[in-house]
Amino acid sequence: MFITGFPVLSVLIFFPLIASIALIFLKNTVSIKVFTLLVSLIECLLLLPVLTGFDTTTAAYQFVEKHAWIEAWNIQYFLGIDGISVLMVFLTVFLLPICVLCSWRYIEQRIKEFNLSLLLMTSVCLGIFCALDFVLFYIFWEAMLVPMYLLIAVWGGPFRRYASLKFFIYTLTGSTLFLAAIVAFYINTGTFSIPELMNHYYSFRFQFWTFLAMTIAFAVKVPIYPLHTWLPAAHVEAPTAGSVLLASILLKMGSYGLLRFCLPITPAASDYFAPFMIALAIISIIVGSFLALSQTDMKKLIAYSSVAHMGFVVLGIFVFAFRGIEGAIMHMVNHGIITGALFLLVGLIYERSHSRNLADNMGVSKDLPAYTGFLLLFALAAFGFPGTNGFFSKLLVLLGAFEANFWLGVLFVIGMILGLAYLLRLLLTVGWGKPSQVQPDWKDMNLREWIYLAPLGLLVIYLGVAPGKALSFIGPSVDHLLSEFQREKNMIYQSAPDQETPEFLSDRKNSDSEILLRMKDAGTAGRIFHSEGYSYD
Repeated sequence: MFITGFPVLSVLIFFPLIASIALIFLKNTVSIKVFTLLVSLIECLLLLPVLTGFDTTTAAYQFVEKHAWIEAWNIQYFLGIDGISVLMVFLTVFLLPICVLCSWRYIEQRIKEFNLSLLLMTSVCLGIFCALDFVLFYIFWEAMLVPMYLLIAVWGGPFRRYASLKFFIYTLTGSTLFLAAIVAFYINTGTFSIPELMNHYYSFRFQFWTFLAMTIAFAVKVPIYPLHTWLPAAHVEAPTAGSVLLASILLKMGSYGLLRFCLPITPAASDYFAPFMIALAIISIIVGSFLALSQTDMKKLIAYSSVAHMGFVVLGIFVFAFRGIEGAIMHMVNHGIITGALFLLVGLIYERSHSRNLADNMGVSKDLPAYTGFLLLFALAAFGFPGTNGFFSKLLVLLGAFEANFWLGVLFVIGMILGLAYLLRLLLTVGWGKPSQVQPDWKDMNLREWIYLAPLGLLVIYLGVAPGKALSFIGPSVDHLLSEFQREKNMIYQSAPDQETPEFLSDRKNSDSEILLRMKDAGTAGRIFHSEGYSYD
């Protein structure tokens, strides 16, 4: 771990929080907007030392800050980032000024409270990706619910109360199970330190239950079928900035949790459940694509497409191949860029037509050529067209899928073809369909809209043409994750005495262990364990 003298991560996390306190004392609407925009731009500048100072040759945690917090419970203020989290930190900060700009005219009521919620949301999301203590992580994880709930419930559409309540209930239920897993780890090890927990070995039965508890919480966030039903309502009712944050950041917290906790801490259970997780990922891809194909509301179409795209991410994680996991992390970032941009485009057209229905927004290419050009770019990127950022991430996951099993690769391709179908439907209908209404007062994109869409377009092209720099951030951490995962799985073949764990967590003592292996395709997941009293130290 690299410990630096300057607390760069703390500054990055708490600067928006402190700024939100200062925002309370502002009264003028224009000054509130300008102040929030300045804060977001300063936050981007504060990110530069992290990106320029990040060592891409090591998998160690960097910019580490570690201080005793609650010594009686061994709880620490412990921050750090590695290749798995650094790009998500970048995306979170990068989207803040974009969310401020896209809401400049869209939000007309409670403007101060709205901008305060954006700043709070940024702080807690950064805390989630930087925390290396379970209690600290959980505090940020739960705190995230408040600003997101407010963004939907206060500034959402006509059914905002239903959507916000459903989001809150689903997420809080999963979080309760996650808390139970955290407590179980503490009882078993006496620590909340995430790196220390990764170095412990647990009985299979313990891993089984903690994996289930954590994965349900993360599956709600991703979301994986059938836990996805809260997502369309939340997206449709949320304001544009809320939809951007939801799709680009919040969904990635689930897949981040799978990578950060499930694979390194519960490797045997991850291996055991891999066929089930892969099956759910494939179902999410197919079902999400068909649901997207049947939608007439543009926001719902993109929301269901997110279910399919996150299915690609989960598939890449659970094939346990270097290319698959590297592609999954890249697709987390790329999906955040692409889908965030698509939601911005929906918000942009809504400001003109006051409708999100495809039938009310047909054939706009003549009146809105620049808008149509951006729609074309981001739709092609969402499909994975060569030269866009979606191509390389999907290609890596596809290679990982084929390495694991030929038929997984075939199903992946089918999912991509379905994706092409709903994206072409969106693009051709909105861009070149028969115009559905007179549009004499519709104006193409103004300067503000160019400013917040152009950076996303440039990122789509840059990461599509030259993804090497982004992959260099990820590579060492993925290699380390897989090597540790494989090493810990190999402990299965060595008998070791049980750890002393509480009776309700431990397996039966001194019984024989039987390990049955199947689905040994390309060294990937699919091993089925029947363990009684087996633990490894």
